[in-house]
Amino acid sequence: MLAWAALSVFVLLAIVADLRFGGGSAPSMRAAIAWSLVWTAAGVAFAGVLAAAGDGRAAGEYLAGYLIEKSLSLDNLFVFAVLLTFFAVPAAQRRMVLLWGVGLAIVLRAGFILAGAAALDAFHGATYVLGALLIATAIKIARSGSEEVDPERTLAMRLLRRVVPLSDQYEGDRLFTRRAGRRLATPLLAALAMVAAFDVMFAIDSIPAIFAVTRDTFVVFAANAFSLLGMVSLFFVLDGLLDRFRHLHLGLAAILGYVAIKMLLADVWHPPLALSLGIIVGSLAIAMATSAVAERREGRASGARP
Repeated sequence: MLAWAALSVFVLLAIVADLRFGGGSAPSMRAAIAWSLVWTAAGVAFAGVLAAAGDGRAAGEYLAGYLIEKSLSLDNLFVFAVLLTFFAVPAAQRRMVLLWGVGLAIVLRAGFILAGAAALDAFHGATYVLGALLIATAIKIARSGSEEVDPERTLAMRLLRRVVPLSDQYEGDRLFTRRAGRRLATPLLAALAMVAAFDVMFAIDSIPAIFAVTRDTFVVFAANAFSLLGMVSLFFVLDGLLDRFRHLHLGLAAILGYVAIKMLLADVWHPPLALSLGIIVGSLAIAMATSAVAERREGRASGARP
C-alpha cells in the first residue's frame, strides 16, 4: 500500500509539474524534446528504484513492460493529434487538455489493471468500433490536408451533443458555462473526455500485452503511468512537425489507417512491435521527405519567374 501511495503521489505531482513548468501552453520544439527526454529518463530510472529496493525481478519485468507500453503509446499520440484538430482546441488550452486527459486515463487504467485482464475482455467489441472510426478519420484527414476542421461538423461532436448539452464556443480554461440560465459544457470538456476515452480504448490492447510479461499489478500500473507521462511532450514534438511539413497529414493518415487495421484484425493478427515502429517512422520520414522536395521545387519555380 505504501508503494502504491508513493507512486500515485508522484504521478499527480508529475502532472502538476508538467502543467506548470512544461514549457508553456504551446512549448517550443526544443522544450518539447527536452521534456520528452526528461520523462523517458524518469521512466527508465524507475527500474533502478525497484532494483535498489531489492526486487531485481520486478525491475526487469517493469523495464520490459515500460518499453512495450511506450511503443504502443505511439498509436495514442497520433489519435490525440487528430482529436485536438477535430475539436479545434485552441493552442493555449492543448497542454491542459492532454495533461488532464492523460491523468484521467491513468486513473481509469488503474481500475482496469486492478480488475484484471478479464475486465478488458468484456470491452473487446469496442476495438472494432474504434477501428472503423479511425478508418473514417484517416480518410478524412488525407482529404482535408491542412484545412481547418469545424468541430460542429464532426461526428464526435454530434454524438456528444446527444449525451450532454454543449456550448458552441471555447471560453478559455472553463469546462462549463451558463447561457440563458442553463448550465452547458464547453467543447474543452468534450475534448478532454474524448482524449481520456480513446486512451482507455487503446488500453484494451496494451494492458493485456504487459500482463503477458508480468502479473504484478503494481509493476503493470507503474509501466502504464510512466509511459503516459511523456506523451504530452511527445505530442508537441509531433505538433511542431505538423506545422512545418505540408505532406505530414498524409503520413498521419497512413499511420491511423494502419492502427485501424491492426485493431480490426486484433483476433487474427498480432504484428510485432518492430513492424509498428517501422510503419510509424517510415510514414513520417516519407511524408517529411516529399514535403521538403515539394518546397524545394516550389522555391525553384518562384525563383525562375520573371
